[in-house]
Amino acid sequence: MGAFFGAASRRDVTLDVFFGVDYHSHLGTRRAGMVMRDGNGVFNREIHSIENTPFRTKFERDLLTFRGCTGIGCISDSDPQPLLIRSHLGVFALATVGAVVNSEQLIDTFTGVGHQFMAMSSGDVNVTELIAALINTQSSLIEGIQYAQEQIEGSLTLLVMNADGSLIAARDKMGRLPVLIGKDDDGYCVTFESFAYGKLGYVDEYELGSGEIVRITADGYETLVPARDEMRICAFLWVYYGYPNSNYEGQNVEVMRYRNGAIMAKLDEERGLLPDVDYVAGVPDSGLPHGIGYATESQKPFARPFVKYTPTWPRSFMPANQEVRNRVAKMKQIPVPELIAGKKLLFVDDSIVRGTQLRETVDFLYGAGAAEVHMRSACPPIMFGCKYLSFSRSNSDYELIARRKIRELEGDEGEAHIAEYADGRTERGHCLLRSICEDMGFDSLNFQTLDGMLEAIGIDRHKICTYCWTGKE
Repeated sequence: MGAFFGAASRRDVTLDVFFGVDYHSHLGTRRAGMVMRDGNGVFNREIHSIENTPFRTKFERDLLTFRGCTGIGCISDSDPQPLLIRSHLGVFALATVGAVVNSEQLIDTFTGVGHQFMAMSSGDVNVTELIAALINTQSSLIEGIQYAQEQIEGSLTLLVMNADGSLIAARDKMGRLPVLIGKDDDGYCVTFESFAYGKLGYVDEYELGSGEIVRITADGYETLVPARDEMRICAFLWVYYGYPNSNYEGQNVEVMRYRNGAIMAKLDEERGLLPDVDYVAGVPDSGLPHGIGYATESQKPFARPFVKYTPTWPRSFMPANQEVRNRVAKMKQIPVPELIAGKKLLFVDDSIVRGTQLRETVDFLYGAGAAEVHMRSACPPIMFGCKYLSFSRSNSDYELIARRKIRELEGDEGEAHIAEYADGRTERGHCLLRSICEDMGFDSLNFQTLDGMLEAIGIDRHKICTYCWTGKE
């Protein structure tokens, strides 16, 4: 996915931007960059690969040359950025986050009228450069941002640093990602994760609405384009990739996960599906709070039968080589034999997407002597690949374990009954659960219901994106 952090102040904010971006490392694993504007209005930029080395270690040396009262930085799962742009709109730095599904069509439109893009080594065009090209077709920066957001299919949240030292932040027109402003005695910052600026001495100031565009300086902020009423914020912010102490739309991530686990346990109990287990556990790390909520509600002991060893490989998919990634994922799982051998265990995971690593986890648990392994997913079965934030990126929906199983069970006919398969109370839902259990080696499996997950999030459900489960906009 990705994220950004920016600050405008009456003091040097180099360290604020450095640590602010670093605190978003859980949201991106490929590229990162920082741009600072010094007292003479000169931009200083660095971009590094973070695929095999964390952000902090790559940018520590750059701190010796970075200075400025205004700066932005980003962390990304995709292209190198922020980019420095020079056009009739002036010189500005640009960072973008989101997904542009129709990028190739837009590129073809530009190249068809003689526009040239710098190709990356892969031959692809940097999406942020494409967004800059869209912005630059208009007569003002704000009109350009709005135009770019209208032209793309997917989502677009962005941050601009102008030559005059001001920042322009624009939240996606459907509000699929959060954008929050923090304040301290010397200025303001703008970012995704509220805890990031809290640790830097800023306090909550303002949360942008869908499509809202604001201008930020050291002296304050102003809304340039008001928020829209319609919103589709991503549910996975709470379920999976949001950091535990962050808040979105007033709802804390960790609290939501406790609540979500409790709702799952209550539903299992009401349906007579609560198994007799020795321990309830969460699949580390994001599954832990869901598991705590489940254990508390079910009054079953909570335990950590295995932990992840993360000092050397904080993210299992960081290595470039797939064989190394698979080995790292296995090496990270450190068992506590006394809590596994001969025990009946129930695990709660944040989601079950493709199931590859989860199957290896189950084999690992049985190999360590587990008597039973029951699994619960903190969200419904994922039926559609995300086209807005690339959360569940795939070449085909049939890489998703639920859709793959539906096709195995019923072929093309199953496509007409996806909603039934997603509901564990129906005959088709039972068939899906049994098929996944047989494939994965679970003794039982249940998914959180869509209603239960939305209840746990706690905001107007019509403001939450549920495309991954329903396939509806």
